[in-house]
Amino acid sequence: MIKMYCTDMNTNQTSEVSTITRGTWINMVAPTEEEIASVCEQLQIKEDFIRYPLDYEEKARIDVEEEDNTTLFIVDVPILERTNNTEMYTTMPLGMIVVRDDYFITVSLAHNRVVEHFEKNKMKNFATFKKTRFILQILYQNASLFLNLLKQINKETEIAESTLKNSMKNKELLKLLTLEKSLVYFTTSLRSNELVMEKTMRGRIIKLYDEDEDILEDAIIENKQAIEMSKIYSDILNGTMDAYASIISNNLNGVMKFLTAITIVISIPTLIASFWGMNVPVPMQHNPYGFGMILCVSLIISIVALHWLNKKGMMR
Repeated sequence: MIKMYCTDMNTNQTSEVSTITRGTWINMVAPTEEEIASVCEQLQIKEDFIRYPLDYEEKARIDVEEEDNTTLFIVDVPILERTNNTEMYTTMPLGMIVVRDDYFITVSLAHNRVVEHFEKNKMKNFATFKKTRFILQILYQNASLFLNLLKQINKETEIAESTLKNSMKNKELLKLLTLEKSLVYFTTSLRSNELVMEKTMRGRIIKLYDEDEDILEDAIIENKQAIEMSKIYSDILNGTMDAYASIISNNLNGVMKFLTAITIVISIPTLIASFWGMNVPVPMQHNPYGFGMILCVSLIISIVALHWLNKKGMMR
């Protein structure tokens, strides 16, 4: 899918357009082969830069093609994946391509909240023809989104922990495991994005204007804060998972100990009945009160064994 936007230089209003002109922003989401070929033909660029961000495993980086005078920025953006009734936070590549300082292209595998923020004109001082500022605003918005989702992950962790305190269910444990994996994805992506920002900060890839440097500095600060939060939440979650693993193991040991004690108590009457049930002469086999006496003896021994096991802590 392709959508194109352009900011009017007189009114500073951004609207969707149907033709590509100088200063146009081209947003490509999971584009088809025909759409890729069409855009590359109109802009006279190679298809490689558009295809790179469509690789789910592509790492955050900066690439420059001097022949076409195009610059590619790839960063990881957070998304929420839903598979088999399970939600997990993960990341995907977002490509930003500056074509000869005339056009700006964003390429992604799926819709994401970072690009949607600009499509809905929620960013202040946003203009499609200010490509350097556009890139820096995307970096800042991306870092802010990571921070917001990290706070959401922390809330979901607290809810799962609260539920686990009352009931040890696999559902909550699997939820914690999913959140732990999400934090690993976030930490890895944030560190890769940090390298892209620091490389951009040197000003060798794109020209940095004085009024835009503050945006990049804020983006770097937000990204560093997100890295710290991700590490803290990950350490807390790892400790929580280890604690609950110990609790579950301890509970299992308690159950096994209780079942062992019950088995011992039940085996006493069975053992006595086995002796008096053999086809050999036994005491009190002709006594009319023999059955009751043996039953009482079995009961007394079982009660004594039960009391002894309880005193040893085997019944709790």
